[in-house]
Amino acid sequence: MNILITGGTGFIGHALTKTLIDQSHAVTVLSRSPDKVAKLCGAGVNVLSSLSHLKAEDNFQVIINLAGAPIVDARWSEARKQLIRDSRIGLTEHLITCIARMNVKPELLISGSAIGYYGDQGDTVLTEQSTPYEDFSQQLCADWETTAKEAEQFGVRVCLIRTGLVIADGGGFLQRMLPPFRLGLGGRLGDGRQWMSWIHRQDWINIALTMIADSTMRGAYNATAPNPVTNAEFTRILAQCLKRPALLPVPAWLLKILLGEMSQLVLGSQRVMPERLLAQGFKFQYEELAAALNEALSHNSTD
Repeated sequence: MNILITGGTGFIGHALTKTLIDQSHAVTVLSRSPDKVAKLCGAGVNVLSSLSHLKAEDNFQVIINLAGAPIVDARWSEARKQLIRDSRIGLTEHLITCIARMNVKPELLISGSAIGYYGDQGDTVLTEQSTPYEDFSQQLCADWETTAKEAEQFGVRVCLIRTGLVIADGGGFLQRMLPPFRLGLGGRLGDGRQWMSWIHRQDWINIALTMIADSTMRGAYNATAPNPVTNAEFTRILAQCLKRPALLPVPAWLLKILLGEMSQLVLGSQRVMPERLLAQGFKFQYEELAAALNEALSHNSTD
């Protein structure tokens, strides 16, 4: 199967690419850095330097759209927020234009989204049918999804994958949390009652593979493990896995000063359940947080 991936060198993308290559798929990754693709994904991956280079006769059965500027790498100035939007929505618009030109349309578009779609909703249990609460992240995800769904007009099956906090070695939010926790300086964020809906990267990859294999899947799916935890619980379990104390909570007011509007990412609460995946019979490899964290930490000799 010919598969095109945007964002294929990212934290999820490069692991997904390796899996697809191992399964003997022909994979093309959109990237302006061919050397980076070969290093991260392997020498057997084709590189597309720009969507503008796609031709009408190019034929991909599946397109997986994961591109987007990191959402936590800098404070949310107005310019940064515009960059975050353009890197997701603008690129997806360009992708839809390319699909419109293709002589043979892809069978499936898997397009990224996030549980930020629901906004900050406290203790409310959220499923794919829940009404969102509007904030920047919610509007970003909603617009991103709306743009991706435009591919349906060309007969393309569209799956939207609302991703939670991704756990694996070598990157993601866990990599940012580890230094203070390893020193015994970690602690809950704010009051610790906000919910964290997480997923192990391998389960995310398995969800994408299931979407490729099962032509009945379409629409939005929550890519989160079925056991979300509060921030206080996450903190306790991570400290236990590292065999360190977690004694230094970070007050909400300080996070708001340090992070500005972006503090909503760590203080906001989304208690998300993967209702549609569970109804379909999807089996999670990592249902419990401790197992997911221990697997991720096992790859680092300093743990």
